[in-house]
Amino acid sequence: MTAAPTQAAPLRPSAVDPALPKRRVEIYDTTLRDGTQGIGVSVTLVDKLNIAQRLDRLGVDYIEAGFPLSNPKDVAFFEQARDIDWQHAKIAAFGMTRRKGVGPEDDAGTNALVDAHTPIVTIVGKTWDLHVDEVLRVSREENLAMIQDSVRFCAQASHVEQVMYDAEHFFDGYKANPDYALETLRAAVAGGATRLVLCDTNGGSLPQWITQACTEVHQALNLVTPEPGTPTPAPALAIHCHNDSGVAAANTLAAIDAGAVQAQGTINGIGERCGNVDLTTVIANLILKLPYDCLLPGTTGLHQLTEVARFVDEAANLAPRDGQPYVGNGAFAHKGGMHVHAVRRVAHSYEHVDPEVVGNSRRILVSELAGVSNVAETLGKKFNIEDDKELQRKVLNRVQDLEHEGYQFESARASFELLLRDTLGNAPTFWTLDRYRCAILKLDDQPSTTEATVKLTVGDHSEHRVAEGDGPVNALDAALRKALRDHYPLINNVHLIDYKVRVVNPTAESAAKVRVIATFRSADDTLAEKTGRTFGTIGVNENIVDASWQALTDALRYVLTEANA
Repeated sequence: MTAAPTQAAPLRPSAVDPALPKRRVEIYDTTLRDGTQGIGVSVTLVDKLNIAQRLDRLGVDYIEAGFPLSNPKDVAFFEQARDIDWQHAKIAAFGMTRRKGVGPEDDAGTNALVDAHTPIVTIVGKTWDLHVDEVLRVSREENLAMIQDSVRFCAQASHVEQVMYDAEHFFDGYKANPDYALETLRAAVAGGATRLVLCDTNGGSLPQWITQACTEVHQALNLVTPEPGTPTPAPALAIHCHNDSGVAAANTLAAIDAGAVQAQGTINGIGERCGNVDLTTVIANLILKLPYDCLLPGTTGLHQLTEVARFVDEAANLAPRDGQPYVGNGAFAHKGGMHVHAVRRVAHSYEHVDPEVVGNSRRILVSELAGVSNVAETLGKKFNIEDDKELQRKVLNRVQDLEHEGYQFESARASFELLLRDTLGNAPTFWTLDRYRCAILKLDDQPSTTEATVKLTVGDHSEHRVAEGDGPVNALDAALRKALRDHYPLINNVHLIDYKVRVVNPTAESAAKVRVIATFRSADDTLAEKTGRTFGTIGVNENIVDASWQALTDALRYVLTEANA
Protein backbone atom coordinates (compact mmCIF):
# COMPACT_ATOMS: atom_id res chain seq x y z
CA MET A 1 0.00 0.00 0.00
CA THR A 2 1.42 3.36 -1.03
CA ALA A 3 1.62 5.96 1.70
CA ALA A 4 -0.22 9.20 1.14
CA PRO A 5 2.10 11.98 -0.05
CA THR A 6 3.07 14.50 2.56
CA GLN A 7 3.64 18.17 1.97
CA ALA A 8 7.27 19.20 2.22
CA ALA A 9 8.12 21.40 5.19
CA PRO A 10 8.98 24.98 4.21
CA LEU A 11 12.68 25.79 4.20
CA ARG A 12 12.05 29.00 6.11
CA PRO A 13 9.20 28.88 8.66
CA SER A 14 9.02 32.67 8.86
CA ALA A 15 8.30 32.83 5.15
CA VAL A 16 4.87 31.40 5.93
CA ASP A 17 4.53 32.67 9.49
CA PRO A 18 5.08 36.45 9.67
CA ALA A 19 4.60 36.35 13.43
CA LEU A 20 8.02 34.77 13.94
CA PRO A 21 10.85 37.26 14.66
CA LYS A 22 13.21 38.14 11.84
CA ARG A 23 16.85 39.17 11.90
CA ARG A 24 17.34 42.60 10.37
CA VAL A 25 19.73 43.02 7.44
CA GLU A 26 21.25 46.41 6.64
CA ILE A 27 20.94 47.66 3.07
CA TYR A 28 23.93 49.56 1.73
CA ASP A 29 23.30 51.15 -1.66
CA THR A 30 26.19 51.97 -3.96
CA THR A 31 24.21 52.96 -7.07
CA LEU A 32 25.74 56.44 -7.05
CA ARG A 33 29.30 55.14 -6.91
CA ASP A 34 29.70 51.55 -8.13
CA GLY A 35 26.57 51.73 -10.25
CA THR A 36 27.75 54.74 -12.26
CA GLN A 37 30.70 52.68 -13.51
CA GLY A 38 28.33 50.69 -15.72
CA ILE A 39 28.31 51.07 -19.50
CA GLY A 40 25.93 53.79 -20.63
CA VAL A 41 25.20 55.06 -17.11
CA SER A 42 25.37 58.83 -16.80
CA VAL A 43 23.87 60.95 -14.05
CA THR A 44 24.06 64.65 -13.31
CA LEU A 45 24.55 66.17 -9.88
CA VAL A 46 20.80 66.84 -9.70
CA ASP A 47 20.14 63.21 -10.67
CA LYS A 48 22.44 61.98 -7.90
CA LEU A 49 20.73 64.12 -5.28
CA ASN A 50 17.27 63.05 -6.46
CA ILE A 51 18.21 59.37 -6.49
CA ALA A 52 19.70 59.62 -3.01
CA GLN A 53 16.52 61.17 -1.63
CA ARG A 54 14.41 58.47 -3.27
CA LEU A 55 16.62 55.82 -1.66
CA ASP A 56 16.23 57.56 1.69
CA ARG A 57 12.44 57.41 1.38
CA LEU A 58 12.69 53.78 0.33
CA GLY A 59 14.34 53.07 3.67
CA VAL A 60 17.87 51.94 2.80
CA ASP A 61 20.35 52.31 5.64
CA TYR A 62 23.42 53.62 3.82
CA ILE A 63 23.96 55.51 0.56
CA GLU A 64 27.47 55.45 -0.85
CA ALA A 65 27.79 58.62 -2.92
CA GLY A 66 31.29 58.43 -4.42
CA PHE A 67 34.92 59.35 -3.84
CA PRO A 68 35.14 62.99 -2.72
CA LEU A 69 38.46 63.52 -4.47
CA SER A 70 37.64 61.91 -7.83
CA ASN A 71 35.65 64.64 -9.63
CA PRO A 72 33.90 68.00 -9.02
CA LYS A 73 30.44 66.39 -9.23
CA ASP A 74 31.14 64.17 -6.20
CA VAL A 75 32.66 67.08 -4.28
CA ALA A 76 29.52 69.14 -4.95
CA PHE A 77 27.28 66.24 -3.93
CA PHE A 78 28.87 65.94 -0.50
CA GLU A 79 28.65 69.69 0.03
CA GLN A 80 24.94 69.81 -0.84
CA ALA A 81 24.14 66.58 0.99
CA ARG A 82 25.07 68.24 4.30
CA ASP A 83 22.10 70.59 3.93
CA ILE A 84 19.55 67.83 3.29
CA ASP A 85 17.45 66.50 6.15
CA TRP A 86 17.94 62.77 5.65
CA GLN A 87 15.06 60.84 7.19
CA HIS A 88 16.86 57.54 7.73
CA ALA A 89 19.77 56.83 5.41
CA LYS A 90 23.34 57.79 6.24
CA ILE A 91 25.65 59.05 3.53
CA ALA A 92 28.96 57.25 3.00
CA ALA A 93 32.12 58.60 1.40
CA PHE A 94 34.21 55.99 -0.41
CA GLY A 95 37.96 55.94 -0.87
CA MET A 96 41.16 53.93 -0.80
CA THR A 97 43.75 53.25 1.85
CA ARG A 98 46.62 55.67 2.23
CA ARG A 99 49.49 55.53 -0.24
CA LYS A 100 52.54 53.50 0.62
CA GLY A 101 55.14 55.32 2.65
CA VAL A 102 52.80 58.20 3.49
CA GLY A 103 50.98 58.67 6.78
CA PRO A 104 47.20 59.05 6.54
CA GLU A 105 47.40 62.59 7.92
CA ASP A 106 49.57 63.53 4.90
CA ASP A 107 47.59 61.55 2.33
CA ALA A 108 45.22 63.57 0.15
CA GLY A 109 42.80 60.69 -0.31
CA THR A 110 42.24 59.86 3.36
CA ASN A 111 41.98 63.55 4.22
CA ALA A 112 39.32 63.98 1.53
CA LEU A 113 37.29 61.19 3.14
CA VAL A 114 37.32 62.97 6.48
CA ASP A 115 36.72 66.38 4.92
CA ALA A 116 33.54 65.09 3.21
CA HIS A 117 31.92 65.26 6.66
CA THR A 118 29.83 62.14 6.19
CA PRO A 119 28.79 59.93 9.12
CA ILE A 120 30.04 56.85 7.26
CA VAL A 121 33.40 56.29 5.61
CA THR A 122 34.10 53.21 3.51
CA ILE A 123 37.71 52.33 2.76
CA VAL A 124 38.69 49.77 0.13
CA GLY A 125 41.91 47.83 0.56
CA LYS A 126 43.82 44.95 -0.99
CA THR A 127 43.04 41.48 0.35
CA TRP A 128 44.35 39.27 -2.43
CA ASP A 129 48.10 38.80 -2.14
CA LEU A 130 48.31 38.87 -5.96
CA HIS A 131 47.21 42.52 -5.91
CA VAL A 132 49.54 43.36 -3.04
CA ASP A 133 52.53 41.83 -4.80
CA GLU A 134 51.84 42.67 -8.45
CA VAL A 135 49.50 45.69 -8.49
CA LEU A 136 50.40 47.77 -5.44
CA ARG A 137 53.91 46.31 -5.35
CA VAL A 138 54.33 46.86 -1.63
CA SER A 139 55.32 44.43 1.07
CA ARG A 140 52.50 42.48 2.63
CA GLU A 141 53.31 44.03 5.99
CA GLU A 142 53.05 47.54 4.52
CA ASN A 143 49.65 46.68 3.04
CA LEU A 144 48.39 45.62 6.48
CA ALA A 145 49.68 48.89 7.93
CA MET A 146 48.01 50.88 5.16
CA ILE A 147 44.67 49.26 6.01
CA GLN A 148 44.93 49.73 9.77
CA ASP A 149 46.29 53.28 9.62
CA SER A 150 43.65 54.47 7.15
CA VAL A 151 40.73 52.97 9.08
CA ARG A 152 42.00 54.36 12.39
CA PHE A 153 42.61 57.85 10.97
CA CYS A 154 39.04 58.12 9.64
CA ALA A 155 37.47 56.47 12.72
CA GLN A 156 39.06 59.08 14.97
CA ALA A 157 37.30 61.98 13.21
CA SER A 158 34.65 63.36 15.56
CA HIS A 159 31.84 63.34 13.00
CA VAL A 160 32.49 59.82 11.68
CA GLU A 161 30.15 57.27 13.24
CA GLN A 162 31.39 54.17 11.43
CA VAL A 163 34.23 53.10 9.16
CA MET A 164 33.52 50.16 6.90
CA TYR A 165 36.31 48.19 5.28
CA ASP A 166 35.81 46.89 1.74
CA ALA A 167 37.96 43.79 1.39
CA GLU A 168 38.47 43.95 -2.36
CA HIS A 169 38.69 40.60 -4.22
CA PHE A 170 38.18 38.86 -0.89
CA PHE A 171 36.91 35.54 -2.18
CA ASP A 172 39.73 35.19 -4.72
CA GLY A 173 42.25 36.25 -2.09
CA TYR A 174 40.86 33.88 0.53
CA LYS A 175 41.06 30.99 -1.92
CA ALA A 176 44.67 31.83 -2.84
CA ASN A 177 46.00 32.63 0.65
CA PRO A 178 43.41 32.34 3.43
CA ASP A 179 45.82 33.26 6.22
CA TYR A 180 46.80 36.56 4.63
CA ALA A 181 43.24 37.44 3.64
CA LEU A 182 42.22 37.02 7.29
CA GLU A 183 45.14 39.18 8.40
CA THR A 184 43.84 42.06 6.28
CA LEU A 185 40.48 41.79 8.03
CA ARG A 186 42.15 41.73 11.43
CA ALA A 187 44.09 44.86 10.49
CA ALA A 188 40.81 46.62 9.67
CA VAL A 189 39.29 45.49 12.98
CA ALA A 190 42.36 46.76 14.84
CA GLY A 191 41.85 50.14 13.17
CA GLY A 192 38.24 50.30 14.32
CA ALA A 193 36.24 49.01 11.33
CA THR A 194 32.62 48.21 12.19
CA ARG A 195 31.82 46.27 9.01
CA LEU A 196 34.08 43.90 7.14
CA VAL A 197 32.72 43.93 3.60
CA LEU A 198 33.64 40.73 1.76
CA CYS A 199 33.74 41.69 -1.91
CA ASP A 200 33.34 39.28 -4.80
CA THR A 201 34.91 41.93 -7.02
CA ASN A 202 35.44 39.72 -10.06
CA GLY A 203 31.96 38.26 -9.69
CA GLY A 204 33.22 34.74 -10.34
CA SER A 205 32.22 32.99 -7.11
CA LEU A 206 29.33 30.57 -6.72
CA PRO A 207 27.02 30.26 -3.70
CA GLN A 208 28.72 27.18 -2.24
CA TRP A 209 32.05 28.99 -2.02
CA ILE A 210 30.44 32.12 -0.61
CA THR A 211 28.78 30.09 2.14
CA GLN A 212 31.97 28.22 3.02
CA ALA A 213 34.19 31.30 3.06
CA CYS A 214 31.76 33.43 5.08
CA THR A 215 31.24 30.66 7.61
CA GLU A 216 34.99 30.16 8.07
CA VAL A 217 35.66 33.90 8.39
CA HIS A 218 32.86 34.24 10.91
CA GLN A 219 34.40 31.52 13.04
CA ALA A 220 38.02 32.62 12.60
CA LEU A 221 37.28 36.18 13.77
CA ASN A 222 34.85 35.10 16.52
CA LEU A 223 32.11 37.31 15.13
CA VAL A 224 28.61 37.32 16.59
CA THR A 225 25.44 37.16 14.51
CA PRO A 226 22.70 39.21 16.17
CA GLU A 227 19.52 37.54 17.35
CA PRO A 228 16.24 38.89 15.95
CA GLY A 229 15.32 42.13 17.67
CA THR A 230 18.81 42.80 19.07
CA PRO A 231 21.30 45.52 18.00
CA THR A 232 23.84 44.59 15.36
CA PRO A 233 27.29 44.17 16.93
CA ALA A 234 30.57 45.50 15.62
CA PRO A 235 32.59 44.26 13.90
CA ALA A 236 30.33 42.22 11.62
CA LEU A 237 30.40 40.86 8.09
CA ALA A 238 28.86 42.51 5.03
CA ILE A 239 28.65 41.19 1.46
CA HIS A 240 29.30 42.96 -1.85
CA CYS A 241 28.76 40.85 -4.99
CA HIS A 242 29.19 41.45 -8.69
CA ASN A 243 27.19 39.47 -11.22
CA ASP A 244 29.76 38.11 -13.67
CA SER A 245 28.61 34.52 -13.05
CA GLY A 246 24.93 35.47 -13.04
CA VAL A 247 24.38 34.48 -9.41
CA ALA A 248 25.05 37.69 -7.48
CA ALA A 249 21.64 37.60 -5.78
CA ALA A 250 22.10 33.96 -4.75
CA ASN A 251 25.60 34.75 -3.47
CA THR A 252 24.31 37.68 -1.43
CA LEU A 253 21.57 35.59 0.19
CA ALA A 254 24.06 32.79 0.87
CA ALA A 255 26.36 35.21 2.69
CA ILE A 256 23.50 36.52 4.81
CA ASP A 257 22.52 32.97 5.73
CA ALA A 258 26.17 32.47 6.75
CA GLY A 259 26.17 35.45 9.12
CA ALA A 260 26.54 38.64 7.08
CA VAL A 261 24.49 41.50 8.53
CA GLN A 262 24.65 43.87 5.56
CA ALA A 263 23.94 43.54 1.83
CA GLN A 264 25.64 45.95 -0.58
CA GLY A 265 24.53 46.45 -4.17
CA THR A 266 22.84 48.77 -6.64
CA ILE A 267 19.29 49.47 -7.76
CA ASN A 268 18.60 47.43 -10.92
CA GLY A 269 22.02 45.80 -10.64
CA ILE A 270 23.79 48.51 -12.66
CA GLY A 271 27.55 48.56 -12.47
CA GLU A 272 30.81 47.67 -14.16
CA ARG A 273 31.00 44.73 -16.59
CA CYS A 274 27.98 42.52 -15.79
CA GLY A 275 26.86 44.77 -12.98
CA ASN A 276 26.43 44.51 -9.22
CA VAL A 277 23.85 42.54 -7.35
CA ASP A 278 20.37 43.97 -7.91
CA LEU A 279 19.17 45.29 -4.57
CA THR A 280 15.55 45.23 -5.67
CA THR A 281 15.76 41.44 -5.98
CA VAL A 282 17.67 41.04 -2.72
CA ILE A 283 15.29 43.25 -0.75
CA ALA A 284 12.18 41.49 -2.04
CA ASN A 285 13.62 38.04 -1.36
CA LEU A 286 14.74 38.94 2.14
CA ILE A 287 11.36 40.30 3.14
CA LEU A 288 9.01 38.01 1.23
CA LYS A 289 10.84 34.68 1.14
CA LEU A 290 13.30 34.50 4.01
CA PRO A 291 13.44 35.04 7.80
CA TYR A 292 15.00 38.50 7.44
CA ASP A 293 13.82 42.08 7.46
CA CYS A 294 15.31 45.18 5.90
CA LEU A 295 14.49 48.79 4.96
CA LEU A 296 13.23 51.27 7.51
CA PRO A 297 10.87 49.52 9.96
CA GLY A 298 7.27 50.62 9.85
CA THR A 299 7.43 52.10 6.34
CA THR A 300 5.91 51.04 3.04
CA GLY A 301 9.34 50.77 1.45
CA LEU A 302 8.65 47.46 -0.24
CA HIS A 303 5.65 48.97 -2.01
CA GLN A 304 7.95 51.67 -3.46
CA LEU A 305 10.36 49.14 -4.96
CA THR A 306 9.07 49.23 -8.54
CA GLU A 307 8.73 53.02 -8.54
CA VAL A 308 12.32 53.47 -7.32
CA ALA A 309 13.66 50.97 -9.85
CA ARG A 310 12.04 52.82 -12.72
CA PHE A 311 13.07 56.22 -11.37
CA VAL A 312 16.73 55.15 -11.31
CA ASP A 313 16.55 53.78 -14.84
CA GLU A 314 15.06 57.01 -16.09
CA ALA A 315 17.57 59.20 -14.24
CA ALA A 316 20.48 57.06 -15.49
CA ASN A 317 19.14 57.12 -19.06
CA LEU A 318 18.78 53.35 -19.17
CA ALA A 319 16.10 51.21 -20.78
CA PRO A 320 14.26 49.14 -18.14
CA ARG A 321 14.64 45.35 -18.31
CA ASP A 322 11.26 43.73 -18.86
CA GLY A 323 12.40 40.47 -17.29
CA GLN A 324 13.83 41.98 -14.11
CA PRO A 325 12.50 40.02 -11.10
CA TYR A 326 9.77 41.67 -9.03
CA VAL A 327 10.01 45.17 -10.58
CA GLY A 328 10.30 44.50 -14.32
CA ASN A 329 7.53 45.40 -16.72
CA GLY A 330 7.21 41.72 -17.54
CA ALA A 331 7.66 40.32 -14.03
CA PHE A 332 3.92 39.68 -13.76
CA ALA A 333 3.04 39.64 -17.46
CA HIS A 334 1.02 36.74 -18.85
CA LYS A 335 0.89 35.92 -22.53
CA GLY A 336 -0.11 32.29 -22.98
CA GLY A 337 -3.86 31.73 -23.06
CA MET A 338 -3.68 28.82 -20.60
CA HIS A 339 -1.77 30.97 -18.11
CA VAL A 340 -4.21 33.86 -18.36
CA HIS A 341 -7.19 31.56 -17.93
CA ALA A 342 -5.63 30.19 -14.72
CA VAL A 343 -4.60 33.59 -13.37
CA ARG A 344 -8.11 34.94 -13.80
CA ARG A 345 -9.36 32.16 -11.54
CA VAL A 346 -6.49 31.81 -9.06
CA ALA A 347 -3.87 34.55 -9.30
CA HIS A 348 -1.12 32.75 -7.38
CA SER A 349 -1.34 29.76 -9.72
CA TYR A 350 1.12 31.62 -11.98
CA GLU A 351 2.39 34.40 -9.67
CA HIS A 352 4.78 33.65 -6.82
CA VAL A 353 3.89 36.88 -4.98
CA ASP A 354 1.20 39.54 -5.23
CA PRO A 355 2.50 42.17 -7.71
CA GLU A 356 1.11 45.03 -5.62
CA VAL A 357 3.29 44.06 -2.65
CA VAL A 358 6.34 45.37 -4.56
CA GLY A 359 4.46 48.20 -6.24
CA ASN A 360 4.12 46.40 -9.57
CA SER A 361 1.01 45.29 -11.45
CA ARG A 362 -0.24 42.38 -13.49
CA ARG A 363 -0.11 42.66 -17.28
CA ILE A 364 -2.13 40.52 -19.63
CA LEU A 365 -0.58 40.49 -23.10
CA VAL A 366 -2.51 39.98 -26.29
CA SER A 367 -0.68 38.13 -29.06
CA GLU A 368 -1.01 35.22 -31.44
CA LEU A 369 -0.35 32.94 -28.44
CA ALA A 370 -3.30 34.36 -26.54
CA GLY A 371 -6.70 32.96 -25.84
CA VAL A 372 -9.98 34.80 -25.43
CA SER A 373 -9.13 35.05 -21.72
CA ASN A 374 -6.33 37.46 -22.61
CA VAL A 375 -8.73 39.75 -24.44
CA ALA A 376 -11.31 39.57 -21.65
CA GLU A 377 -8.76 40.27 -18.93
CA THR A 378 -6.95 43.03 -20.80
CA LEU A 379 -9.84 45.24 -21.83
CA GLY A 380 -13.00 43.33 -20.98
CA LYS A 381 -14.12 45.64 -18.18
CA LYS A 382 -13.14 48.85 -19.94
CA PHE A 383 -15.15 48.00 -23.06
CA ASN A 384 -17.85 45.91 -21.38
CA ILE A 385 -17.10 42.76 -23.37
CA GLU A 386 -16.24 40.40 -20.52
CA ASP A 387 -19.12 38.10 -21.40
CA ASP A 388 -19.11 38.54 -25.18
CA LYS A 389 -17.16 35.45 -26.25
CA GLU A 390 -18.00 35.95 -29.92
CA LEU A 391 -16.54 39.45 -29.96
CA GLN A 392 -13.51 38.33 -27.96
CA ARG A 393 -12.85 35.63 -30.54
CA LYS A 394 -13.28 38.16 -33.37
CA VAL A 395 -10.68 40.46 -31.79
CA LEU A 396 -8.32 37.56 -31.16
CA ASN A 397 -8.57 36.37 -34.77
CA ARG A 398 -7.80 39.89 -35.96
CA VAL A 399 -4.78 40.09 -33.65
CA GLN A 400 -3.47 36.75 -34.90
CA ASP A 401 -3.87 37.85 -38.53
CA LEU A 402 -2.03 41.10 -37.87
CA GLU A 403 0.79 39.40 -35.97
CA HIS A 404 1.24 37.11 -38.95
CA GLU A 405 1.82 40.28 -40.96
CA GLY A 406 4.43 41.50 -38.46
CA TYR A 407 2.46 43.38 -35.83
CA GLN A 408 3.22 42.92 -32.13
CA PHE A 409 0.88 44.44 -29.58
CA GLU A 410 2.71 43.63 -26.34
CA SER A 411 4.39 47.05 -26.31
CA ALA A 412 1.64 48.84 -28.23
CA ARG A 413 -1.33 49.01 -25.88
CA ALA A 414 -2.68 52.17 -27.49
CA SER A 415 -2.77 50.61 -30.96
CA PHE A 416 -4.47 47.52 -29.55
CA GLU A 417 -7.18 49.60 -27.90
CA LEU A 418 -7.78 51.42 -31.18
CA LEU A 419 -8.00 48.06 -32.92
CA LEU A 420 -10.63 46.96 -30.43
CA ARG A 421 -12.61 50.16 -30.94
CA ASP A 422 -12.45 49.67 -34.71
CA THR A 423 -13.75 46.13 -34.24
CA LEU A 424 -16.57 47.40 -32.03
CA GLY A 425 -17.35 50.09 -34.57
CA ASN A 426 -17.15 52.96 -32.11
CA ALA A 427 -13.78 54.50 -32.98
CA PRO A 428 -14.21 58.27 -33.43
CA THR A 429 -12.82 60.01 -36.51
CA PHE A 430 -10.85 63.16 -35.73
CA TRP A 431 -9.52 63.89 -39.21
CA THR A 432 -9.37 62.46 -42.71
CA LEU A 433 -6.07 62.28 -44.55
CA ASP A 434 -5.93 63.60 -48.07
CA ARG A 435 -2.23 63.09 -48.64
CA TYR A 436 1.24 63.57 -47.24
CA ARG A 437 4.58 63.93 -48.97
CA CYS A 438 8.22 64.00 -47.87
CA ALA A 439 11.11 65.49 -49.82
CA ILE A 440 14.74 64.97 -48.84
CA LEU A 441 17.35 67.22 -50.38
CA LYS A 442 20.96 66.06 -50.18
CA LEU A 443 23.80 68.08 -51.72
CA ASP A 444 27.36 66.86 -51.74
CA ASP A 445 29.31 67.77 -48.57
CA GLN A 446 26.23 69.38 -47.00
CA PRO A 447 23.74 68.12 -44.40
CA SER A 448 20.50 66.81 -45.84
CA THR A 449 17.25 68.70 -45.30
CA THR A 450 13.76 67.20 -45.11
CA GLU A 451 10.46 68.87 -45.83
CA ALA A 452 7.05 67.28 -45.20
CA THR A 453 3.66 68.39 -46.47
CA VAL A 454 0.42 67.15 -44.88
CA LYS A 455 -3.07 67.82 -46.20
CA LEU A 456 -6.08 66.61 -44.23
CA THR A 457 -9.64 67.52 -43.33
CA VAL A 458 -10.72 68.27 -39.76
CA GLY A 459 -14.47 68.62 -39.60
CA ASP A 460 -15.35 71.27 -42.19
CA HIS A 461 -11.83 72.65 -42.33
CA SER A 462 -9.08 71.77 -44.79
CA GLU A 463 -5.60 71.95 -43.36
CA HIS A 464 -2.55 72.07 -45.63
CA ARG A 465 0.70 72.44 -43.66
CA VAL A 466 4.43 72.23 -44.36
CA ALA A 467 7.26 71.64 -41.89
CA GLU A 468 10.96 70.91 -41.93
CA GLY A 469 12.60 68.39 -39.64
CA ASP A 470 15.54 66.13 -38.93
CA GLY A 471 14.47 63.38 -41.30
CA PRO A 472 11.06 62.34 -42.63
CA VAL A 473 9.59 61.15 -39.32
CA ASN A 474 10.38 64.38 -37.48
CA ALA A 475 9.18 66.50 -40.42
CA LEU A 476 5.92 64.56 -40.77
CA ASP A 477 5.27 64.76 -37.03
CA ALA A 478 5.80 68.52 -37.10
CA ALA A 479 3.52 69.03 -40.11
CA LEU A 480 0.79 66.80 -38.64
CA ARG A 481 0.85 68.67 -35.35
CA LYS A 482 0.68 72.02 -37.16
CA ALA A 483 -2.46 70.84 -38.94
CA LEU A 484 -4.14 69.58 -35.76
CA ARG A 485 -2.93 71.90 -33.01
CA ASP A 486 -5.59 74.59 -33.37
CA HIS A 487 -8.35 72.00 -33.36
CA TYR A 488 -6.92 69.72 -30.66
CA PRO A 489 -4.48 71.64 -28.40
CA LEU A 490 -4.28 68.58 -26.13
CA ILE A 491 -1.74 67.03 -28.49
CA ASN A 492 0.84 69.53 -27.20
CA ASN A 493 1.07 67.34 -24.08
CA VAL A 494 2.05 64.19 -26.01
CA HIS A 495 5.76 63.62 -26.60
CA LEU A 496 7.69 60.88 -28.39
CA ILE A 497 10.27 59.39 -26.02
CA ASP A 498 11.36 56.20 -27.80
CA TYR A 499 11.33 54.90 -31.36
CA LYS A 500 12.39 51.42 -32.43
CA VAL A 501 12.55 49.87 -35.89
CA ARG A 502 12.78 46.14 -36.53
CA VAL A 503 12.95 44.27 -39.83
CA VAL A 504 10.14 41.69 -39.99
CA ASN A 505 11.23 39.61 -43.02
CA PRO A 506 15.00 40.13 -43.45
CA THR A 507 15.20 37.75 -46.45
CA ALA A 508 13.61 40.54 -48.53
CA GLU A 509 16.73 42.63 -47.81
CA SER A 510 16.20 46.36 -48.47
CA ALA A 511 12.59 45.70 -49.57
CA ALA A 512 11.77 44.06 -46.25
CA LYS A 513 8.75 44.95 -44.17
CA VAL A 514 9.59 46.90 -41.02
CA ARG A 515 7.88 47.20 -37.66
CA VAL A 516 7.99 50.57 -35.90
CA ILE A 517 7.21 50.68 -32.17
CA ALA A 518 6.97 54.15 -30.68
CA THR A 519 6.64 55.08 -27.03
CA PHE A 520 4.98 58.33 -25.99
CA ARG A 521 4.70 60.23 -22.72
CA SER A 522 1.62 62.10 -21.52
CA ALA A 523 2.94 65.26 -19.87
CA ASP A 524 -0.43 66.38 -18.52
CA ASP A 525 -1.42 64.71 -15.22
CA THR A 526 -5.13 64.64 -16.03
CA LEU A 527 -4.42 63.08 -19.41
CA ALA A 528 -1.99 60.59 -17.88
CA GLU A 529 -4.74 59.27 -15.60
CA LYS A 530 -6.57 58.09 -18.73
CA THR A 531 -3.71 57.08 -21.02
CA GLY A 532 -1.09 56.11 -18.50
CA ARG A 533 2.09 58.13 -18.11
CA THR A 534 3.58 56.27 -21.08
CA PHE A 535 1.99 54.23 -23.85
CA GLY A 536 3.06 52.53 -27.06
CA THR A 537 1.89 52.39 -30.66
CA ILE A 538 2.88 50.31 -33.68
CA GLY A 539 3.07 50.53 -37.44
CA VAL A 540 4.07 47.87 -39.99
CA ASN A 541 4.80 48.47 -43.66
CA GLU A 542 7.40 47.89 -46.37
CA ASN A 543 7.81 51.67 -46.33
CA ILE A 544 9.39 52.84 -43.08
CA VAL A 545 7.77 56.26 -43.46
CA ASP A 546 4.30 54.72 -43.78
CA ALA A 547 4.95 52.52 -40.74
CA SER A 548 6.11 55.56 -38.77
CA TRP A 549 3.07 57.57 -39.88
CA GLN A 550 0.80 54.85 -38.56
CA ALA A 551 2.54 54.84 -35.17
CA LEU A 552 2.45 58.64 -34.95
CA THR A 553 -1.20 58.99 -35.88
CA ASP A 554 -2.23 56.12 -33.59
CA ALA A 555 -0.70 58.03 -30.67
CA LEU A 556 -2.69 61.19 -31.35
CA ARG A 557 -5.89 59.26 -32.10
CA TYR A 558 -5.50 57.35 -28.84
CA VAL A 559 -4.97 60.47 -26.75
CA LEU A 560 -7.93 62.27 -28.27
CA THR A 561 -10.13 59.18 -27.93
CA GLU A 562 -9.28 58.69 -24.26
CA ALA A 563 -9.68 62.38 -23.49
CA ASN A 564 -13.19 62.36 -24.96
CA ALA A 565 -14.25 58.96 -23.63
